[in-house]
Amino acid sequence: VQLRASGGGLVQAGGSLRLSCAVSGRTFSRYGVGWFRQAPGKEREFAAAISRSGVRTYYADSAKGRFTISRDNAGNMVYLRMSSLKPEDTAVYYCATAPSGSVYSTQYDYWGQGTLVTVSS
Repeated sequence: VQLRASGGGLVQAGGSLRLSCAVSGRTFSRYGVGWFRQAPGKEREFAAAISRSGVRTYYADSAKGRFTISRDNAGNMVYLRMSSLKPEDTAVYYCATAPSGSVYSTQYDYWGQGTLVTVSS
């Protein structure tokens, strides 16, 4: 199983980015997908998750109203659209798969390599 996160970069505060996660090696539609992030010197934290069908989505309080998670089961892709970005959103963002969408990192079994998002003030 491989997950490849991409789309990170440098953006000014207030800007937007769309992260992508390509999943291969498993029946994609049978798994929930989550995005987690880890800022320098901090523990990894939950950002957003989506259920297998895409009907249910979950967001950290810090992401509500600014981040939107979506998935394309035909293309084995998950996206995280981030808008109104703040310097505190600076982190490495990881995508991961779990039996269902979950806010708990322990539920996830496969992780991507991460993509760096830097938000300048």
